[in-house]
Amino acid sequence: MILSEDYLRKLAAEALTRVDVRPDDAVVLEGSIAEGFGNTSSDIDFLLIADGAAELPTMPSILFVGGRRVEIRTRSVGQVLNQLETVAKAAGAGPRRLAKLDEDLLNRCQRLLRSFPLHGPDLVDKIKSTLPYDVFAELMSTWWAEHARQSIRHAVALDELGAPREALTWAQAGLLQAAKSWAAGQGETYLEPKWLSMQLGRLDPDERVDRYWNSTDLDLSGRVKLAADLGVRGVARIPERIVVDRVPDVTTWQIGEQVHVLRDRRDVFVLGAEAAAVWRSVVCGRRLPDVLARSVTTGVAEPGELLATFLRYGLLRLSWQGAGAIVPALPLAAPAGPVSPPPANVRRPVAMSGAPASGPRAVDLMPMPARRFGSAALALVWANVLVENSLEDLTGALALGQWRVAELTARRAFSSGLRALLSAYGVNPLPSDAEVARQISRLLPDAAAEVAEPVSRLEDLRITNRAEGTAVRAELDSFIRIVRQAAGADRFPSSFHSAQTWQATLDLSYHWLRLGAYLDADIPIDEARDLLTSGGTQPHVVN
Repeated sequence: MILSEDYLRKLAAEALTRVDVRPDDAVVLEGSIAEGFGNTSSDIDFLLIADGAAELPTMPSILFVGGRRVEIRTRSVGQVLNQLETVAKAAGAGPRRLAKLDEDLLNRCQRLLRSFPLHGPDLVDKIKSTLPYDVFAELMSTWWAEHARQSIRHAVALDELGAPREALTWAQAGLLQAAKSWAAGQGETYLEPKWLSMQLGRLDPDERVDRYWNSTDLDLSGRVKLAADLGVRGVARIPERIVVDRVPDVTTWQIGEQVHVLRDRRDVFVLGAEAAAVWRSVVCGRRLPDVLARSVTTGVAEPGELLATFLRYGLLRLSWQGAGAIVPALPLAAPAGPVSPPPANVRRPVAMSGAPASGPRAVDLMPMPARRFGSAALALVWANVLVENSLEDLTGALALGQWRVAELTARRAFSSGLRALLSAYGVNPLPSDAEVARQISRLLPDAAAEVAEPVSRLEDLRITNRAEGTAVRAELDSFIRIVRQAAGADRFPSSFHSAQTWQATLDLSYHWLRLGAYLDADIPIDEARDLLTSGGTQPHVVN
């Protein structure tokens, strides 16, 4: 730990006077401070474990004690045992099944298993024995490796479709996941990627680590090879292994000359003439190179770009021959799944001859349903919270000269800002952070002009020294101002500066949550449901 045990005990004692706690509750320190990472902006994370099986709220209470931001969560013994037992039962399962384990569940288990007991150590040790740490580490290595495998295979597909920049971005994401897998295999299981440099720095020197930190200079083949060298099996640059498959509940309807594609019986996409020609050329069940070659015969320029759009929108999907669907995902970022672009801006969405398309290459979504509106609004709020959190983390990392931590945190602030902008325009679900910057110009051509310059400067940001850190921070501050003005969020509270601004954030979130709940919209994090249940107040805090 980077803070003394005496200091932590004093801080815990003061903080616990302000929440509802019983004498026999166990108390542990968890999170980055317990791991030995952290900085001056890091939360002090305490977990209270109450005897029994009560369903206690997931949402933490956030206090400001002794100049530090303190987060206090409460779980019952029954709740934490259920989490650990769920993961323990999955141990030994295949990679695809393990990859479906919820990242929040794994994160909660990891934080508990690596926590430092401040009160009730015997109870804590008994709980931890439910899931031995070496078993958990092996499971996490497999979990990260499967995500890396999917990202690399997706990168190979994008490269084949003529999207080399996106391919390299996904390959780099796959490399990060491969490095996390390799580190987990050696006991470094902390999920949050921003501390990867600290994790790798605690392990024995290895030439693969040096290659990873220089991997942005590698081409796609080099990145694929490094992922394999880091222990990820089943990665190879062989596009012939990729098969184009149909998606259930995606159907084609032609009215006159106009082609409509229905997704999940809820969304209607209208295709322009060129997009329709490429769509009609697709024969599912064929290898990707064959499908691409057939699309070329339509005479449409750059048909691979349209095929990639169909994939992003969930109208087609890919599989790796003999290994199932390719499902790329970035844990702790935007969730996996098809992208929904903003609705088409048409004066008359329906005509006798079918809905009009905005151009020959158009794949237009008809105006959004109410449920997506609610989901996009909640995603907008959450993205702005992530911006605030990331900027706070960046401040602390720069203060202590943690350049790699600062770089990853700055990237998170940048991608969160872009996700906020996309959400404001109704894009929901969101594209992955691995390609969010590249998708701005495609999804929001009007808004893209306003942020084009800062995006071009921040997309490949690097922080290796204080001068670069200062420059990136200034550029980020300017970028966030522009994005928030464009997104109508320029008055968003500085969430983590004080108890008052945190309450202002809760108040804002609560109003959107009420609307989102009415629409049965997607809620970004489960603990937000507790805010709805509590009527907009924090749980546990003694008034």
